[in-house]
Amino acid sequence: MYAEDDYLMLSGIQHFAFCRRQWAMIHIEQQWAENYRTTAGELMHRKAHDEGAFEKRGNILTVRGLRISSHELGVSGQCDVVEFHQAECGVTLYGYDGNWNPVPVEYKHGKPKENNADELQLCAQAICLEEMFQTVIPEGYLFYGENKRRSHVDFTEGLREEVKNMTKEMHELFQRGYTPNVKPTKQCKACSLENLCVPKLQKTMKVREYIRQGIHSDESC
Repeated sequence: MYAEDDYLMLSGIQHFAFCRRQWAMIHIEQQWAENYRTTAGELMHRKAHDEGAFEKRGNILTVRGLRISSHELGVSGQCDVVEFHQAECGVTLYGYDGNWNPVPVEYKHGKPKENNADELQLCAQAICLEEMFQTVIPEGYLFYGENKRRSHVDFTEGLREEVKNMTKEMHELFQRGYTPNVKPTKQCKACSLENLCVPKLQKTMKVREYIRQGIHSDESC
């Protein structure tokens, strides 16, 4: 269990899954840079995050911008959308009759990714909601702006375990204030921090090797 003062941003899970160095630069070093992808994604989330907005259609209650947290994971954040589906068994909601099952829905710009970063972030939201409402949430959805479709996500034990291991590692790195070394991949081209990280330079030569070569160069003069 983590104290509230030690909570990390839940949205950082996606950064961490994409690149641990990117996550550390943003959340430890407080560096940030915008590109087309981040700007488009921010606009989509602003539209989804209409805090306090409730909309009931039939047996589905839609809540936007719901703030969530988890003592177990030590994270806090916001859900784009949580749909409460009316059911025979579920949680009770103040001001609404019957029982309801919460289903998190995360909005993403673009299309489904090759990795499972989006699924991990959504699963972390579900774990937070489970803790807050004392229930079990088996599934959620990712909505992608490019194809205008929802992708169904099962919150398997494997996915849940990956979230827990990842948040634990995030806390360890944050407490140490450590930024991992870069591991250049083709994903670097899509990163808004590429110019700050400069992966090509780090791949070419490590700092220790650069200093060693400099010393030998001086000795040869």
